Amino acid sequence: MRKRLSVLIPGLILIAVGTAVFAQFQSGSYGSTQTNSIEQTVPPQLAQDGNFSVAPFPSFVPELAEGEGRAETQDFCTTCHSTRYITMQPPLPAPTWDAEVNKMIKTFGASIPEATAKEIISYLQEHYTPENRKH
Repeated sequence: MRKRLSVLIPGLILIAVGTAVFAQFQSGSYGSTQTNSIEQTVPPQLAQDGNFSVAPFPSFVPELAEGEGRAETQDFCTTCHSTRYITMQPPLPAPTWDAEVNKMIKTFGASIPEATAKEIISYLQEHYTPENRKH
């Protein structure tokens, strides 16, 4: 019994000390200036007279390739997105451009007259397919 108590008491003391130290760490008391205490360091003070501003992000609108249907493509497609969405695409096969324009009309509600949609599709197929990507 005595042997158990001699092991149990130091173990309980160790647990109590460990719990106290852990509680200080949990409460944000980090760092130490003295060997017998744990203190949190003071955060750096920011200057009160600081002046910060953000400039506009430089941006450019990519030009579409010259050709018949360019104006219609630019006018109707840019009501929802920039021309960058056309120029950043990998060269798409002609049927895919047809599907893309129809998706914009049917799924996303782009109000493009049928005759104009045909012009836009023809323009995209003429300039942005793998066979004839010019720009």
